[in-house]
Amino acid sequence: MSRLVVVGNGMVGHRLVSALRDRDTGGVWEITVLGEEARRAYDRVALSSYVDGVSEQELRLDDEDLRDDPLVTHHLGDAVARIDRDARRVTTVSGRTVDYDALVLATGSYPFVPPVEGRDLPGCFVYRTLDDLDAITEAAAAAVATTAPGRRSAVVVGGGLLGLEAARAMRSLGLSPQVVEIAPRLMPAQVDEGGGALLRTLVADQGIAVRTGVSLTGVARDRGRLVATLSDGVELDADVVVFSAGIRAADRLARDCGLPVADRGGVLVDDRCRTVDDAVWAIGECAALEGRTYGLVAPGYAMAEVVADRLLGGPARMTPEELDMSTRLKLLGVDVASFGDAHASTEGALEIVVDDPVARTYSKLVVSDDASTLLGGVLVGDASRYGALRPLVGARLPDDPVTLISKGGAEPDASALADSAQICSCNAVTKGDLCAAIDGGAHDVPALKACTRAGTTCGSCVPTLKRILEQQGVEVSRALCEHFDHSRAELFQIVAGAGITSFSDLIAGHGRGTGCDICKPVVASVLATLHNEHVLDGERASLQDTNDHFLANLQRNGTYSVVPRIAGGEVTPEGLIVIGEVARDFGLYTKITGGQRIDMFGARVEDLPAIWRRLVDAGFESGHAYGKSLRTVKSCVGTTWCRYGVQDAVSLAVELELRYRGLRSPHKLKSGVSGCARECAEARSKDFGVIATETGWNLYVGGNGGFTPRHAELLVADVDTATLIRTIDRFLMFYVRTADRLQRTAPWIESLEGGLDHLRSVIVDDVLGICAELDAAMHRHVESYADEWVGVLNDPAKLSRFVSFVNAPETPDPAIRFVQERGQPIPAPARPGEPVLIGLPEVSPR
Repeated sequence: MSRLVVVGNGMVGHRLVSALRDRDTGGVWEITVLGEEARRAYDRVALSSYVDGVSEQELRLDDEDLRDDPLVTHHLGDAVARIDRDARRVTTVSGRTVDYDALVLATGSYPFVPPVEGRDLPGCFVYRTLDDLDAITEAAAAAVATTAPGRRSAVVVGGGLLGLEAARAMRSLGLSPQVVEIAPRLMPAQVDEGGGALLRTLVADQGIAVRTGVSLTGVARDRGRLVATLSDGVELDADVVVFSAGIRAADRLARDCGLPVADRGGVLVDDRCRTVDDAVWAIGECAALEGRTYGLVAPGYAMAEVVADRLLGGPARMTPEELDMSTRLKLLGVDVASFGDAHASTEGALEIVVDDPVARTYSKLVVSDDASTLLGGVLVGDASRYGALRPLVGARLPDDPVTLISKGGAEPDASALADSAQICSCNAVTKGDLCAAIDGGAHDVPALKACTRAGTTCGSCVPTLKRILEQQGVEVSRALCEHFDHSRAELFQIVAGAGITSFSDLIAGHGRGTGCDICKPVVASVLATLHNEHVLDGERASLQDTNDHFLANLQRNGTYSVVPRIAGGEVTPEGLIVIGEVARDFGLYTKITGGQRIDMFGARVEDLPAIWRRLVDAGFESGHAYGKSLRTVKSCVGTTWCRYGVQDAVSLAVELELRYRGLRSPHKLKSGVSGCARECAEARSKDFGVIATETGWNLYVGGNGGFTPRHAELLVADVDTATLIRTIDRFLMFYVRTADRLQRTAPWIESLEGGLDHLRSVIVDDVLGICAELDAAMHRHVESYADEWVGVLNDPAKLSRFVSFVNAPETPDPAIRFVQERGQPIPAPARPGEPVLIGLPEVSPR
């Protein structure tokens, strides 16, 4: 058995090991992986999601099969110190020695930090690993605790892909980021001057200051904070300075053992990814193919596949022309993509540009001199066509290529692609690979992902996977689950048309079996929308998930949250006093949320009715934090207090929140109303948002936060209040009727044939003739609304559900205890092997 040593346990090193073990069915290679980081391989592309609360476990790439593989050994947290090529042996920092027959360098890269004075001061960080993010998070938390709200800031050095990721992370951590980029525009490697101008505007709209054409000249400490000095003399105060100004190949080991490196760094390799030493290979960011390094994951994965094939005697080769350098970035509500020859460097190349300042989109195609072949492109503001356009690079185009990027133009037909067209650049999957998998029985997107790995990295090619399935004659099932052959939208129409009022009648007439945890909550939501009856009445109670069953959000420790509605964020002093007294008397943790309401955490099931009795008596009602329904309508202070306000944002926010409260929908809904263009309510990051103008209101729809942020798009402009509300009524009702299960408004609009234009034609122009029906449906909802917690408190049968243990309703678990953190009751963390402890009113100090 031959011995392979892989130096580096990043994404590319992991891909090599995984690909080799998938192919090495005869067990030819015994693999040892040596990693500098103590963590297992994780998805560095999704690094910023760690700040948003995604766990390290969720980011991990390796599965149980690989961890338990007897032919794979990992030594982590022990970097390689030197390589002895003559003895074919590596030695680690700890003194461990490992012999090899083949050695693969997958050491990646390290962050470039400009050689300026003060770069090593406390508070200066690089943005590269999870350890880096842990350190940045700790520093940001300290700044938030000690610095006045208006002064908390971070300077991010670098305006490329990773720099914008870092800026977003700083904002998530409570700091105001300022991006410093030495180039004249953001993302200079990916976008051109026109795209960069729009990108800067869109990023600035998200509260991120941008300074281009300047460099950092030094960092100093002044009165406990950092001061970053720029080349134009400007000084920026900061709590944190983050360097994200590019990367350099981590080629020290290669240099030390005498392997040639490129002039600008990187281990020189040939088209087999082999160095001058036949026993040594290099892949990923540390490798220089024909003298050039590649800082994206897709080329690294391609190199890993070549080496895996070569180690097993295969003929695989690669050239720089085969490496896909396309990129797509979607964060801060900004969509950016570039592919192929984005900068039109090919001789004779032509540029076709559609720059729409109203829609705030920029699209450019680079084509051959006869406009017959696509060479590349840039998309800013809307990159929805990236997945369809990128595989066309090198292929013939329609007669008029401008239609491919024009508003309302037809999307490219995947059936016209050659089998060699690469659909998934991250994993080098071609159309031919996908068609072969479909012929082999992969008849849906999950099966294609499992079989080919397409769509498993960045996900931008998933829409194209669906189109290829359809064009191969595979009918993509929209069945809700195994009990219903219909989609959620189809079930909605069945329930509405037949007047069905119960799950039993629906499944008896249109389904099979007894239902499951997928279809039951969906049908419960549909019934609640159409009939607006109490969710815990009769059979409906058994359909609810845990949150709706107790009208409260289940927390990680087994307790529940209590969230009264505070419409528009407006609350009286008397109301605040009641909330404070309830939290104090029941030992609840209190938190003011970003949605302008107060959450109270740590409530036991049996305490919920008593808590809500006091809140209801004080005039509060359910905030529906537990339901797939309207959560909040955030507002600024509008004309009441703000000198910039042009409309009464608070009154409108209260009116909208009270109008749509309790509306059950496919997913949660969030809204915001800003009283002027300064956008203090962040309305354009909401499912539907309203911004005041001098003459009325602008309505934006389809904005979402979460893992796939999206900026809302303008639906109607400068409308009066009555027209605005009527349009929102129709938007929400059309969404409720036609969206899929757990589909937010942004992907729902994208799924509509014609997108936003089609939506506008339906609910504004009434091309389907259903607006009167949508209006009537919303009217019924508003007229029949009743607070769900009032319904529980007035019904002994419903109250009887609120017990932790049916055989001991009055007996609390004596093992449960509370501790304090930051002056509030917090559940104590579980020790290894112990259950999580949840809180009781008794409070003991930590």
